[in-house]
Amino acid sequence: MTKKTAYEFAYITFAMFIISCSIYFFLIPSGIVVRSISGLSMVLNQVINLPISLITFILNIGLLVIGFIFIGKEFGAKTVYTSILLPVFLAIFEKICPLSESLTHNSVYDLVSYTLIIAFGQAMLFNVNASSGGLDIVGKIISKYTHLEIGKALTVCGMITAATSIFVYDISTMIVSLIGTYANGQAVDYFVGGFNKRKRICILSEHYEEIMKYIMEDMNRGVTIYSAVGGFDKTPRIEVVTIMTTSEYKKLLNYLHQSDYKAFVTVSTVNEVIGTWNINKNSRKSKQKEVSVQ
Repeated sequence: MTKKTAYEFAYITFAMFIISCSIYFFLIPSGIVVRSISGLSMVLNQVINLPISLITFILNIGLLVIGFIFIGKEFGAKTVYTSILLPVFLAIFEKICPLSESLTHNSVYDLVSYTLIIAFGQAMLFNVNASSGGLDIVGKIISKYTHLEIGKALTVCGMITAATSIFVYDISTMIVSLIGTYANGQAVDYFVGGFNKRKRICILSEHYEEIMKYIMEDMNRGVTIYSAVGGFDKTPRIEVVTIMTTSEYKKLLNYLHQSDYKAFVTVSTVNEVIGTWNINKNSRKSKQKEVSVQ
């Protein structure tokens, strides 16, 4: 196993720990059925006398096969791992800290806590082409073939699950579950957008060759150059454009300051990059701002 693979699986394990905590400590005790196999398992638990962890495992098996077929082996392999981890974590929690009631004693607080925590964990998984299994697989398939953002795809399939709560709970629980499902989809898209954000950096400088060399050789990033003409003096210039992470952008900015190059830099926050950076992304939105570097 390579160092990169080991890191990735440790990252996935941590994400699943976060997701499992949100389910066990907030979702299950509250009785809210929100957009997940765990929520559906809670409904089935009222009908058949099996532990929630076992029901969750059984339902995940069928969806895993679908994931392998429609999404791919890498996604399927990672999701096998996460699907095993979820019931394992739930079973461990059931043994070491059994709960008879909600931690917050308030369904609204439970819903908010669950929605935010699990959305963060899901976004971590989607960021490395994995999922927590269950309805996340269905959402991933919907997103792949309809080009919906992943959060919206999860909302579509989750609404059906949330609606099943009416069979074992009351109407108010179903309404809260539907609201929670929608909020979860919005939160997932928000966190996924945060993971995917990049900086589009445009630099005008007489020292563009030195800057290009630093970006390509020291930072191992590509650049694109454009011919530009000053509006006031009509002087021909070269504009250097590159895409970087936030940390890389800060490193480049420090380089420009320390080199004392006279430069003008514009920076766009890019939420989506299609191609080399990410695959299966559907839009690119940017909010412009300008930074002057002297």
